[in-house]
Amino acid sequence: YIMATDKLAGSVLNLGDLCLIFLASHAVAKVCHNKGRDFPSTKEAPLIHPPTHEEQAGATKDRVVDIKEGDSLLVERHITTLAKPAGNGCFMLCHMGATIHFLRHGEVENPEKILYGRQPGWRLSTRGQEMAIAVAEWSKALELGAVIASPLQRAQETATPVAEIHGLGITTEERLIEATNRFEGEKFEFGSGVLRHPKSWRYLWNPWRPSWGEPYEEQISRMLGALFIARDAAGGKDAIAVSHQLPIWILRSAIEGRPLLHDPRKRECTLASVTSFVLDDEGMVADCYYTEPAKHLLSPK
Repeated sequence: YIMATDKLAGSVLNLGDLCLIFLASHAVAKVCHNKGRDFPSTKEAPLIHPPTHEEQAGATKDRVVDIKEGDSLLVERHITTLAKPAGNGCFMLCHMGATIHFLRHGEVENPEKILYGRQPGWRLSTRGQEMAIAVAEWSKALELGAVIASPLQRAQETATPVAEIHGLGITTEERLIEATNRFEGEKFEFGSGVLRHPKSWRYLWNPWRPSWGEPYEEQISRMLGALFIARDAAGGKDAIAVSHQLPIWILRSAIEGRPLLHDPRKRECTLASVTSFVLDDEGMVADCYYTEPAKHLLSPK
């Protein structure tokens, strides 16, 4: 249960904490089962079809994912990838077009280590502002047609230097917002934070969904929607979409076909990093790559 929230990156989980959370989650599940409650399945949805035996052996048979949304913005979309990954872990097709760059916001002023989630008013720290400027300098090599951003202040502030350098306005896009989390507003550190309290353990019973926040499937759906919105707004050029770590990582995981259940400390999505999705000639995702324009400003691990 070390993947209980987006803020676990960099935390150290001792064996005692892990055992307590594990035992508590099983106790809650047992009690609820005895009361006749129905639980959602803990099996991940087959968003990307698993590879066949031939594919696992190295064949390059296409796999197709049908993405459907209920709000009619994306009536029906698909991502076509090859079963054989490229050297950087992403899947490739032959034809490449524009690229949508998903930028995680810079460092936030948060000395108390609060899980701020979707709360308003959390601004960039001085270092976070430097990160935003570093990304803007990096973006000079791009031909941007659009800059869109999450409505949260830290994302808007990260997008501002990029938009100014390219002479573009910022389009606020709700689909890029942070994932919801039941522990929002709480101090979240093992040993002294909210997870030390038994009342919190009832939310940790299902890490596959996850039970403490916005379902992964919903995050994938809205982030894909944001990707296609950015594509259309850019008019054939590249676009930058400023968002947050968990939604970006879950989108990348879905596209690459990796499990959605994961350890947050192992996400490849540092502050002010860029996860880029290359589109093919039909406007579908064909490849992805990862960049850290502000790596020199990151705190030592």
